[in-house]
Amino acid sequence: MTRSIRFSLFILTLGLAACTTSAPVRYYTLLSAQDDVRREAAPARFLVDVLPVTVPEYLNQPQLVVRQDDSGMLAVLDDERWLGPLDEEIRNALSAQLADGLGTQDVAGLSWPSDAQVIKVKLQVRRFDAWPGKRVQLEAGWTLRDARDAGGATLVCQGRFEQPAAAGYPALVQAQQRLIAALAHQIGQDAKAWMASRQSKC
Repeated sequence: MTRSIRFSLFILTLGLAACTTSAPVRYYTLLSAQDDVRREAAPARFLVDVLPVTVPEYLNQPQLVVRQDDSGMLAVLDDERWLGPLDEEIRNALSAQLADGLGTQDVAGLSWPSDAQVIKVKLQVRRFDAWPGKRVQLEAGWTLRDARDAGGATLVCQGRFEQPAAAGYPALVQAQQRLIAALAHQIGQDAKAWMASRQSKC
């Protein structure tokens, strides 16, 4: 076998190896670092019960879903994935931000003292859009209800939040973490005002 043929076979082998080597899958979470939590000056005098979050079906999948442009075209990123189901990622991140920010506890699935005030928090995500290298956007509605008063008053709110996003998917997810932090801060403010006076509005 001549040197040129051996060299050609070597190059072909390298090419086939490159084709069969898949890119590593990267996993992300919406739980942010403790230092990113916006804490209130005084702890809240109530507990929270963060219920399961509702997310549009097209978003609630393992892969990150991003917008290509403003035309409505979406891209599903097979190599960029959530660590858990997106609805659970959002619920867990919201729970952590509320509990740490308000200085309280999320008692979802737990028993609580008979004299404790508990607010049930129900979140419905309507949009959780991301434009890589540009911005991220969240639109959601939430309700607050006294856990011990099943037929009582309910506060119904909604909001839209936006954050700039630097280039790269890690930076994109960090921007989404900031969205959840902004959402949790707003829900916390609404909860404190509503517990002080059931006449308060969003």
